[in-house]
Amino acid sequence: MKKVKNLIIGAGVSGLGFANFINSEEYLILEKVSQPGGYCRTIYKDDYVWDYAGHFFHFANQDLKNFFNSKIDPMDLIYKEKCTKIYYKGEFIDYPFQKNIHQLTKVEFIDCLYDLFNKEEKDKYSGFEDMLYGKFGKSITEKFLKPYNEKLYACDLNSLDSNAMGRFFPYANIKEIIDNMKLEEDNSYNKEFLYPKKGAVTYIIALLKGLNQNKILYNQEVIDIDEQNKVVTTTTDKFEYEYLINSAPFDHLIKYIDAKEYERSKEKLTYNKVLVFNLGFDKKSHIDDTHWVYVPDKDINFYRFGFYDNILDLDKLSMYIEIGYESDAEINIEEQLDLTIKNLKEVGVISEHKLLAYSSIIMNPAYVHISNEENSLKDKKKKDLENHSIYTIGRYGDWKYCSIEDSMIDAMDLAKLLNEK
Repeated sequence: MKKVKNLIIGAGVSGLGFANFINSEEYLILEKVSQPGGYCRTIYKDDYVWDYAGHFFHFANQDLKNFFNSKIDPMDLIYKEKCTKIYYKGEFIDYPFQKNIHQLTKVEFIDCLYDLFNKEEKDKYSGFEDMLYGKFGKSITEKFLKPYNEKLYACDLNSLDSNAMGRFFPYANIKEIIDNMKLEEDNSYNKEFLYPKKGAVTYIIALLKGLNQNKILYNQEVIDIDEQNKVVTTTTDKFEYEYLINSAPFDHLIKYIDAKEYERSKEKLTYNKVLVFNLGFDKKSHIDDTHWVYVPDKDINFYRFGFYDNILDLDKLSMYIEIGYESDAEINIEEQLDLTIKNLKEVGVISEHKLLAYSSIIMNPAYVHISNEENSLKDKKKKDLENHSIYTIGRYGDWKYCSIEDSMIDAMDLAKLLNEK
């Protein structure tokens, strides 16, 4: 049996980040599949550069900025000021919807403004949907916020916590909405972003540079964790640890430790899955200035689509498409591809374009469902795990809605904690 001080589950940004930030060579990373990166991977097909999903990087943490600046040539990155739209009733309006209602028809604008002034705010909301009605009124909620988020999360929105999206939700008060009719100010968290010319894997390569590659073991699927004896069993081996750092999905971690507890808790740890299409066409779209588009219309299968070619300044249309599903839904990929092409024509993105290449990925889990019950269960379980020297970090390890930067900050903070022990 191999023994190691810091055993890390997962070679995504959280696991690789922790290995970089811990002041010790006594680490070992177990990765389930044959390559690192998790969802932060890149596909090269013909002339196209595609990621597993639309990843856009906007680092605010100075330590992380310094870390990546030391490992990535600035010439390998493209800087963009975000341009995002909403496809609404045949028109493209600026995002976010609630700050751009003045771009709607006069009748719809009046509806939104009237309901905004007559909304019934509360001190406490029962769920995410309840919060939308309370903060934005009936029209803004029902025209965009509710249908879009139902397509995204594939669940009853009131099953989500009112603050399920945290700082990522574009809140706006009446003054900000009115001011935006003249000033058009974007104060969102990602109004500017970086994108690597060779895809998101550039950041994974940077994280790998400082690591001993022999300490990353691939095709090591965890099947059991003995928290009392501090032993992890994979499909091929056993590993004894002093500290266990998990970045695999939180529900998987519970299952590895106690299958019965997992059965009791799985209904509280819910999530959606997302089908991602990457599409490469023979020529540009007439939409040549937009980076991604939100689609609330439920007659259209996708909730969002984006343009790699507009980000990378390429001469052929290269896109990603995202379609949300309940976690147990069956997906017919060929059927959805045909429907996607049909809907892209209906939206006006393509006309006589020829599809030259494509790939499909199913992200499962994709977006976790944040609820009061889930938060309570997670917080209690994390305390118990830490008493057994098990730490769980990152978007899925900590079961939360967060950015890639947030996941790496989790890794950095945990490394600082363990460095002091």
